[in-house]
Amino acid sequence: MRIPRFAPSRTVLVVALLAAAALTTAAWLGLRPPSPPAEPDSPSAEATPAPATAPAGPPWRYGRADARFTVVEYADLECPFCRAYFAVLKRWIDAHPDVSWQWHHLPLPLHEPAASAGARLVECVGEAGGQAAFWQAAEWVYTHTRGDGQGLPEGLRYPDLTPAAQHCLDSDRPDTLIRAQSASAAQEGIKVTPTLRLQDRQSGKTLLLHGPVEGDALLSAIDLLAAGAATEPASKEMPAESLGDMPR
Repeated sequence: MRIPRFAPSRTVLVVALLAAAALTTAAWLGLRPPSPPAEPDSPSAEATPAPATAPAGPPWRYGRADARFTVVEYADLECPFCRAYFAVLKRWIDAHPDVSWQWHHLPLPLHEPAASAGARLVECVGEAGGQAAFWQAAEWVYTHTRGDGQGLPEGLRYPDLTPAAQHCLDSDRPDTLIRAQSASAAQEGIKVTPTLRLQDRQSGKTLLLHGPVEGDALLSAIDLLAAGAATEPASKEMPAESLGDMPR
């Protein structure tokens, strides 16, 4: 007697194929190395605070815009003491980020017309190029001027003078600003260069210093200003004898 053979149904075949596929997939997943963890999102540019920088001038400022203390220098670009002090003060500001440096034009009558000519140049270079351009121009003038009112050598021109700066020089804008700053200095009784006014932005107190004040004396003045912020008057003048033998 022959045993009848039953052909497997189509449904059984489909189930068997699906089971085999599932086993193969599971085995492949088990052998596959784990995926590395996702890298954390890098912080956006807004999350990293940038160093504070001064806005476009004037006034012309060197150093951090958020510095608590400001040294306002009343200066003449033909003054030999100002010229010698420029690099010294710049290095000191670089080393003391809590102090910024602000320029105040005070061309002296005995150095005219060269003093105002230099002031006009740096003002217009700054107007056209911004804060860094102003300080670069001031350094260039001090480097190349013959000083004491003799001005720049005949025929020497600023190498980076842009059309915008030349347009400024052809106008009376720099003259108006320089005269205003000179008048402001006269109202404050400031007649010699360099003169420094140390300002505490936190308390609003100021301290007037005469001459090219050395770094240690500047630090002492800052300590004095900060310590007396709650009790001292809004403006005071530091005694000349406390500054040592400085040129006046």
